[in-house]
Amino acid sequence: MPSEIFNALNKEGQFTKEMLGAGATQIRKANYATKGIYFQAFTSLSTGLERIGKLCLMLDHYIENQKFPDINYVKNDIGHDILKLYDKSKEVVNSRDANFDFLSNLDGDIHLSMMRILSEFATSDRYSNINLVVGARRQGDPIAAWYAGVDALLYKTRVSAKRKNTIQRNASVISALLSKHTFVRHTSESGDEITDIEDASTRTGFVEAVAPYRQLYVLQIIRYWVELLTSLQDIAMKKGSHDIPFFSEVFAPFYNKDSYIRTRKTWDKI
Repeated sequence: MPSEIFNALNKEGQFTKEMLGAGATQIRKANYATKGIYFQAFTSLSTGLERIGKLCLMLDHYIENQKFPDINYVKNDIGHDILKLYDKSKEVVNSRDANFDFLSNLDGDIHLSMMRILSEFATSDRYSNINLVVGARRQGDPIAAWYAGVDALLYKTRVSAKRKNTIQRNASVISALLSKHTFVRHTSESGDEITDIEDASTRTGFVEAVAPYRQLYVLQIIRYWVELLTSLQDIAMKKGSHDIPFFSEVFAPFYNKDSYIRTRKTWDKI
């Protein structure tokens, strides 16, 4: 019969997988007209990454000490800082000689920017709108930070010149056809007003171009943690532990090549 610890870890793994799947699905859908989806994605991803990161560090502690850490270690030494979790994970990778079939680090500009924004969201920015209303010190705007630090970089580095020209051309055509009959009133991710149809169409094309890459890079981050967790699971099991579930099975859908990841849009029902 499975122990209470085994059941608790298994349930934690299932919950974390579902949070990460929801976030990976939502981040592809968010745009200037549906800003609430950004907050759904950020909440799910920051929660899921924090939890899978803590699972990795807890397993590492277990391997080293043959027992799990206490609550002070989890709350005070780790906290909610995803970048801190990542820095600690690199120490674990080196000390445990962890095996990776895919990315063995997340030190690229886009991965680091994503984790920084999600870390700031988890520690302070998730209440940025309420803080502004009530006069509290506002840390930052996570949507504007994502637009500048992730989407703009993806558009510059991953979207082809041909696609960019098509977006501009389509926006001009749509504006010529509809501008006399259409009223536009939106706010961009960076807070600028969108008042004409050509601007709105260009921004829509921009998001459609970068959205698949957003999702790909997010899933690469998730996959890194899944590979590390699986490696630590194997080490713990070889030491004879019966309290460790097969996290490799729980998170199996995320363990796939980029070529497969890019073909799948939804990850919340896996």
